[in-house]
Amino acid sequence: MQQAKPSPSPKKKIVPSDRPYPIVYLKDVKRIYTLGNNRIHALNGVSLSIKKGDFVTIMGSSGSGKSTLLNMIGCLDLPTSGKVKINNIDLSKLDDDGLTAIRRNNIGFIFQQFNLIPTLTAIENVEIPMIFNGQSSEKRRRKALSMLKRADLPLEFANHKPNEMSGGQQQRVAIARALANDPPILLADEPTGNLDTRTGNNIMELLKQLNASGTTVIVVTHDPKMEEYSNTSIRIQDGEIIK
Repeated sequence: MQQAKPSPSPKKKIVPSDRPYPIVYLKDVKRIYTLGNNRIHALNGVSLSIKKGDFVTIMGSSGSGKSTLLNMIGCLDLPTSGKVKINNIDLSKLDDDGLTAIRRNNIGFIFQQFNLIPTLTAIENVEIPMIFNGQSSEKRRRKALSMLKRADLPLEFANHKPNEMSGGQQQRVAIARALANDPPILLADEPTGNLDTRTGNNIMELLKQLNASGTTVIVVTHDPKMEEYSNTSIRIQDGEIIK
């Protein structure tokens, strides 16, 4: 008598996960610099996950590794070992053009020194990222004015050059420039370091407003007062996260 074959088990239905992935993800990241015969461990096995919409402060003293960590998140440097993902894209799989595209489309930078081009007006400085993104001059001008308004810079300063503006006004231009291509991630390296306390607080309130509108904000600072603006605080020391 022929034995009946067992009926095949039903195929398991694969249901895609609706769990959101981290917008910034680092796994066991190490960054080692070689200076002569010395090896400097700037980052020593950092793992980190940041959700979309977070406001994060990265705290640490000078030489702690916080700027190196910001460079990793900003795709300005690559790890010696470990994995970095931005918006679920593995940076190790990208060439130079791919990394440039990630920076251009996903990340806005705000620097302590503002880094505005001194020969250009406020509105021309804001237009620069859009030039590299191939936008028309008319669209650039309209968007730049909108970003300056969003950064709360009085529009009478739109045609002023950096040396004709205060430090706080220059930082607002720098923020508007960082927002020009609508990046989901905003990185700020000591954004209040060159500002007086009142102006610095105003800038942090502006970053908080931008975060409330959906932008993920990551601020590197040594000032513990900045923690009160964030919902997540990370402390780094000797290249390792200690909190």
